[in-house]
Amino acid sequence: MKFSDYTGVIHLHSSYSFDGHAPMENIISAAQKNSIDFLMLTDHDHLQARKEGWEGWHGKTLVIVGEEIAPRFNHYLAFNIKEAVVCSDDPEGKNPQKYINAVRDQGGFGIIAHPDHEGTEMFHVKHYCWNDWKVNDYKAISVWDFMTDWQKSLRGYVSGLFSFLFPAYFLKGPGRVTLERWDALNQIKKTVGIGELDNHASVKKLLGISFVAFPFQRAFRFIRTHVLTDRRFSGNSRQDTDMVFQALLHGRCYFALEYFRPAQGFQFFIEHDKQEFYPGDSFKLSKNARLSVSCPEKARIRIIKNGRELLHKVGSHLSEPLQEAGVYRVEAFLKSAGLFRPWIFSNPIFVQ
Repeated sequence: MKFSDYTGVIHLHSSYSFDGHAPMENIISAAQKNSIDFLMLTDHDHLQARKEGWEGWHGKTLVIVGEEIAPRFNHYLAFNIKEAVVCSDDPEGKNPQKYINAVRDQGGFGIIAHPDHEGTEMFHVKHYCWNDWKVNDYKAISVWDFMTDWQKSLRGYVSGLFSFLFPAYFLKGPGRVTLERWDALNQIKKTVGIGELDNHASVKKLLGISFVAFPFQRAFRFIRTHVLTDRRFSGNSRQDTDMVFQALLHGRCYFALEYFRPAQGFQFFIEHDKQEFYPGDSFKLSKNARLSVSCPEKARIRIIKNGRELLHKVGSHLSEPLQEAGVYRVEAFLKSAGLFRPWIFSNPIFVQ
């Protein structure tokens, strides 16, 4: 099946957030210069950008306004909601099920944000992890958070300086704990994985010098989430937003580090009984099937089955027979400066 592949950025903050520093016009301009098809804005605890008319198409970039529900712990990205959800009666986020339910009750859906965030003492950033895994009714989790990954490299002033100058070279990819949890969750029920940016264009200070850590024109080169839609965008903002939501909720998406090489063109599917099944799909195995992966450039391709590596190959294409049920996903690592670096992570296909 032929899909349209749209590249977007999920989780970003404008000057409407108390800790955001970039006005919307600057963010949109940066997105257009980086060929971003859609932005999923998540300012803290309100929908002010929508109220002031920023939601919709701006040139070739679609702005979708959501919210980051942000108590002390258990941050939650909420979309397709009519009114902001606030938890002023729970500033520590001790009862995230309450605001998960509030989002659901509006007909919205949510994504668990930066579940294993550690923070960094160097820049006085607290840790904002998710600590209640008994909750239900969330649809997705962030598997690769740019800020969580990058901040792990800030262990001293010298390494911090090099990490700031060349951040992509310091990224390690999704954390082991996060990947293991995601794989375990998908053994129980479909849990969509996304990549998030969580950029605020924050003003920081290093060695007495103030600077904007990641202006959006720079930040948009890092973690993106791609959605695969069966129709092209129409220019109708409501219909196109719904297509993005449908692709995300189905799991027909992948996320990637775009700094070294754009990921657009990546494909992963399983052919079975003259049908093709793509990420987010499920089917019952009745005869031998074939798993296929195609990358836009030569990479180290890993096939993950039920959380464990099944096989790997270096190349731009991989095609292997598949004879067993399981939850299958793909990881691809791109070689740059002599090392294979994390590049593309697919959502799984569920083979019963």
